[in-house]
Amino acid sequence: MAKHSVGWITFQKRWLLKLFVVFSMSTAIALLIRAAFDSCDRHYEDTENGIHLAPQIGSIKNPLDFMKSKLVLMVSHELSLSALDFFREVSVEIAYVTASSLYCGPLLLMELAFLLRSVGAEVVWITNQKPTATDEVVYSLEHKMLDRGVQVFSAKGQEAIDTALKADLVVLNTAVAGKWLDAVLKENVPRVLPKVLWWIHEMRGHYFKVEYVKHLPFVAGAMIDSHTTAEYWKNRTRERLGIRMPETYVVHLGNSKELMEVAEDSVAKRVLREHVRESLGVRNEDLLFAIINSFYLLSTENYITAGVSRGKGQDLFLRSFHESLQLIQEKKLKVPLMHAVIVGSDMSAQTKFETELRNFVIEKKIQGRVHFVNKTLTVAPYLAAIDVLVQNSQARGECFGRITIEAMAFQLPVLGTAAGGTTEIVVNGSTGLVHPVGKEGVTTLAKNFVKLATHVERRLTMGKKGYERVKERFMEHHMAHRIASVLKEVLQNAKSHPHS
Repeated sequence: MAKHSVGWITFQKRWLLKLFVVFSMSTAIALLIRAAFDSCDRHYEDTENGIHLAPQIGSIKNPLDFMKSKLVLMVSHELSLSALDFFREVSVEIAYVTASSLYCGPLLLMELAFLLRSVGAEVVWITNQKPTATDEVVYSLEHKMLDRGVQVFSAKGQEAIDTALKADLVVLNTAVAGKWLDAVLKENVPRVLPKVLWWIHEMRGHYFKVEYVKHLPFVAGAMIDSHTTAEYWKNRTRERLGIRMPETYVVHLGNSKELMEVAEDSVAKRVLREHVRESLGVRNEDLLFAIINSFYLLSTENYITAGVSRGKGQDLFLRSFHESLQLIQEKKLKVPLMHAVIVGSDMSAQTKFETELRNFVIEKKIQGRVHFVNKTLTVAPYLAAIDVLVQNSQARGECFGRITIEAMAFQLPVLGTAAGGTTEIVVNGSTGLVHPVGKEGVTTLAKNFVKLATHVERRLTMGKKGYERVKERFMEHHMAHRIASVLKEVLQNAKSHPHS
């Protein structure tokens, strides 16, 4: 009988695991492009004003209903040269990929496209930078958009020009998309600018080029993912380029329904946790601190942002982790066995930086405590497996940092740098702890490791408060309300200044 029971449990575990494996990379694309908001079964309200998402029978009000029959042109700088390229390169054991895990500019624009289609808007998509040869990812995504009623036009044809002139709204996505204006619209640029919403996600210095953003002061509005990034753009464009920002709106991002379903499924989380920990060779009672970064390529501009890079702060993370182990030993503290996990490794690239990281681990003799996980787009299993997320992005930090709200959805406390969008997500002392960027933050982060390792209740309470904060502010329906308010103002501005 006992053998029967053990066999049944093993069968259940394998069966559940297979469910997640079924979500293959092609399924991930399908999850991404499904309408993020279904106007048939949702009722939206603004939580910042005490309103919540709730199912409703009968007549349902979507915050974007006013966009019905509006013509919207969406201009993406690129499509395939993003995280999706890695679908053809990355081998993963568990292929469950959430739409929000694939955070990058083109994919956010796709979310908005389907959101608008769900309320009856007419949406046209153009991709300015496309590969000359047939690309399977571009082909797949464009046909999925066509299936959802999004029209796909050539970026450089007369059809694109005519659509831009007729459109009620033109959405330029990312700073680099600005190159499309002069290259295609030419003398028609002044007629289109008054109805342009420019959605900016970048905060690196190389995006501040006149050829990209010279028309920025004349558009109807700019939409940016965090207040910190918006302020940075305002100051940098004025000081470096001598131009001013247009009316600027901050729209915090939200977790996808798909990610929340996994985060709130205790059985799914348990299966993922057991599987990942078994693959890492750690026990259930061990304490895992992880730094997780997705891996994507912006090859059109020759800039590579890898999961392991100096800007993400993995080197300082390891120094803090080693220092925390020393503190625990010196003070003879009783804590669970601690491990550091770095998700986003890529030794095949043989970067000098990753070699430095691995040499540091060997030098400090902490090989058994540090685990490098290859680059992956499947963050959900690791969020289920770890105990604390470390957001250690350096310099100006993250523009927003979607992995932070994803971790909070999994009830994980966050140890983050006091920079960028992290400061607008993490409540210091409540949902996590913050530390300075740079070398001066190493000791503070080390002490924060120890604090959470020695106070399990504090760790669990922070995780619960983080989850509550996500439910209050960082869900996809909150994002829908924020975007709706922006679109209303931008359309009004366009009417006030036609053909300026």
